[in-house]
Amino acid sequence: MVLAQLGGSIARALARMKDATVVDDKVLADCLNEISRALLQADVRFETVRDVKAGIKSTVNLDALAAGTDKRRVIHTAVAGELCRMLDPGKPAFTPSKGKPNVVMFVGLQGSGKTTTCTKYADYYRWKGFSPALVCADTFQADAFDQLKQNAAKAKIPFYGSYIESDPMKIAIEGVDKFRKEKCDLIIVDTSGRHKQEAALFEQMLQVSEATKPNLVIFVMDGSIGQAAFDQAQAFKQSASIGSVIITKMDGHAKGGGALSAVAATRSPVIFIGTGEHIPNFEVFDVKPFVSRLLGMGDLSGLMDKIQDVMPADEVLPKLTKGAFTLRLLYEMFQNLQNMGPLGQLFSMIPGLSAQFIEKGKEKEGQAKIKRYMTIMDSMTEKELDNTNPKLMNKSRINRIARGSGRPVKEVVDVLEEHKRIAKMWSKLPFRRPLTNNRDSFKSLVNALPPNMLNQLGGLNGLQNMMKQMGSKKR
Repeated sequence: MVLAQLGGSIARALARMKDATVVDDKVLADCLNEISRALLQADVRFETVRDVKAGIKSTVNLDALAAGTDKRRVIHTAVAGELCRMLDPGKPAFTPSKGKPNVVMFVGLQGSGKTTTCTKYADYYRWKGFSPALVCADTFQADAFDQLKQNAAKAKIPFYGSYIESDPMKIAIEGVDKFRKEKCDLIIVDTSGRHKQEAALFEQMLQVSEATKPNLVIFVMDGSIGQAAFDQAQAFKQSASIGSVIITKMDGHAKGGGALSAVAATRSPVIFIGTGEHIPNFEVFDVKPFVSRLLGMGDLSGLMDKIQDVMPADEVLPKLTKGAFTLRLLYEMFQNLQNMGPLGQLFSMIPGLSAQFIEKGKEKEGQAKIKRYMTIMDSMTEKELDNTNPKLMNKSRINRIARGSGRPVKEVVDVLEEHKRIAKMWSKLPFRRPLTNNRDSFKSLVNALPPNMLNQLGGLNGLQNMMKQMGSKKR
């Protein structure tokens, strides 16, 4: 998860506070000092940390709390609230509208990941039903044209640029006009970056902006610069009408917290964060769910959105209700899981599964295991994939599948055992048979879940909340 180290440190501070026999002013002070150290280590500005600490202190007055009040919950709520305030610029961001042309201009320093981010942004909205297009008006970087063109082809997004034209304004105008005529409703213009904040960069940025009249200007920033992001965001904001910020390289840098809080201090809304080099490594940044995940409380709403994006219920449920949970369905679910992004990102959305749940390096092992299982299933026949009779998979078939996939016999057996275990769980779920009422449905779901998973979801209350959110998604 993004900022796993910071989230882990704050979660440990809160856990120690909760384990205290008596929660008094000393316990609160120790907890706040530990949280402050964690924020400073994440390169959050000293002034911001001081304000967060003061805000929590003013909210939590232990002496004034009524008898029987859960002091630990009050402190936890106050910490979450102040972290939200720290990251919230208090200003809504522009959202593109379908059916009419939205022109979005990207600006940023060279090396910030701006060109790759243009494609990620376009791909995100393509999945949302938009018709995006990319225009390369970066004539300063020699490889910008090729990079954006290749990324656009990979993401299947229309592209416009020129090898020979050196005037970025002319390219931008021609590209925007072309895609307006083609009825594209999201036209993204990539502009030139520089090694530093040169006057020429701002001048060219203003010229392209005047020529294309964008609905939104997005500033792409390198998250590894930490609190230095404050000066950079401020400089760009004063020189151009920056509407939103996207912070990149948030997957492996401890200074990401400093970048997020510094940008918020300039009252510029962060709309996305980049969490890796590949196109799917791109997250919507929403303050409350982000803080919830940071503190290990999960983000069920985000998880439901992600599942619905790649595994719509109206496609999967009919297959499950028609018959048994087959190997083919397991294969399809593995495919969908890979499309949902990094495993750590998914686990952080589930309450109780903090970033510490997956140790560093384990994510890659999990992804590799899924790929090995899929390779094994690729060597199965149609009959074997759609099979509902466990006795069909005899020793002869298992040996043939192992030879065909190039994997050990033991791994083939592991796939079959994993399938058997998951099929058993699915068979207990409420949608497999008619139920008399919601209480029966809930009871069946509780019985189907392993006890440790139920605890990770926050017990019965957590499961009920998850079901309510799933219900609201359907409506």
